[in-house]
This record gives sequence, structure tokens and C-alpha cells, in this order.
Amino acid sequence: MPKSVPTHLTAAAGAAMLALAVPALGDSRPLPAAPVAPSYADLADLADAAQLVVRARPQVVKAVPPAQVRGVKAGWARYLVEAKTEALIYGRGALGTKVSYLVDLPLDARGKPPRIRTSMLLFARPVEGRPAELQLVAPDAQMPWDEGLDARLRSVLAEFNAPGAPQKITGVREAIHVPGDLAGQGETQLFLGTASGEPAAITVIREPAQPPRWSVSFSEVVEASGEPPRRETLGWYRLACFLPRVLPGSVNISSAAADRARAASDYRMVLESLGPCTRNRG
Repeated sequence: MPKSVPTHLTAAAGAAMLALAVPALGDSRPLPAAPVAPSYADLADLADAAQLVVRARPQVVKAVPPAQVRGVKAGWARYLVEAKTEALIYGRGALGTKVSYLVDLPLDARGKPPRIRTSMLLFARPVEGRPAELQLVAPDAQMPWDEGLDARLRSVLAEFNAPGAPQKITGVREAIHVPGDLAGQGETQLFLGTASGEPAAITVIREPAQPPRWSVSFSEVVEASGEPPRRETLGWYRLACFLPRVLPGSVNISSAAADRARAASDYRMVLESLGPCTRNRG
């Protein structure tokens, strides 16, 4: 997941930023519109890391002197934003009517700072003891708010907070293929590691003269008769975005070479069925 950005600034840095204050409604060019809407994976990445999702309207943007920042992409710059809180979409705890946070934003063709006229969605963590400060979960963890994006985001958040929601996948713990009594018959089980330690497994069933079918379980009950997760759902995201691209040989424990090859083939089939994990954020 993207690394967070510290929000604590020294008194000297704060004074320097005040000297470089750029009003959000000043004479700089408008913030360029994102060429591509955030994907499901983009929203899930940010939602998974955030303790707070806030809608806020920036009022003042203060440039951070380049000498005081690190890790900013070429053509971008870092700003301290002061914004009016409009809504707490997700999370708990005290939140000020105004909040400040650091964010990286793209410069225009003249190297000028952005002009922000719209409300923004902030994916953040609280700063302990400072309800007026937020720490974004990534340098660019804000998005222009609109009703469509709001609805998509709330759907993602509901999935994350539903009982029994699929947990983070950390890898494949074990893979085994057991052939059946008939030619072309068999079952592959892929036991997955999760960040929470809760069980998760993929089962691939093969029958003679039929295409293989697979299902996933995010509980102790293995549902061999289930269906693959639908694309752009949390179960799909956990698998498509975090399973390794190649089955590690060390976890393939079938004794026969043919069975190990079948387990690896079934793993590739699952990845192909899931399709790519598309991320549109830089």
C-alpha cells in the first residue's frame, strides 16, 4: 500500500509556507481534470488504508518549499491545504470544522500551482490530539468529489465493513493437486495466507470433457460448488490485486511432477479468469 505522508511541520517550515501562501481561488490556472476516473482498485487501495474519509472544500493552498520536501514526482509539488470540513463519510472521532493536510498536486504547463474550486474526498488518518490536522494515506490521497464518485466509494466502504468481509491476501501458503479416478478429473486446492490469519482457499474442480471451474472461500468452510467472485467486488480485489503472478514452487507440495504441473496450470487459469487489477493512480 502507498506510504503515508507526515503532517508535522517545523515552525520554520510553517513560517516559510505562510510566506509562499497561494489562495485556492487566486489567479493560477485550474487544476487539470483527471484523464481517467479512479478504478475500483484505486478506491479500494485508499479505503483499505484510511481510518477517515472526509469531504472538505479547500480554501487556502500553501506551497511547501522544494528544499523541505522529499519523494515528490517530477512535475508535481507539495502543498499544505487548509479546508472547510463538509462531511465525515467514514470513520469515528473528533474532527474540526476546518482541517489541514499535506498533499502532492500536479503543476500546470507553466509550473504554477493548482486552482481548486471543488470539494475534495480525503483518505486520511487522524493526528492524535490534533482534530484540525489530517494525515493522508498517500501523497495524492484526495480526489475531486462528485455524486457518482461518492456513490461508488460508499459501495466500496460498505463491502469493507460488511460482516465476514474478505481479508487481505498475503500470498499462497500451500498448493496441492489431487487427481481423480478418471482421466481429466481432479481437484486443486490453493490455501492462501491472510493478514488477519483467517483461512482463505481457492478450489479448482476438473471433470472429464468439461472446462475447469473454480471458487474461493474466505472462511473455514471450503465452498467447492461456489462461483468465482464478480469483477470489481472486494473478493475479486483481494485476489486479482494481491495474488503473486506466478505460483511459488516452494508452496507446490504435490508429490508427482504431473500433479505439480497441474496445480501451477490451475493457478494460472485462476489469474486469467480474474483478469488484470487496473489502477489508474500514478
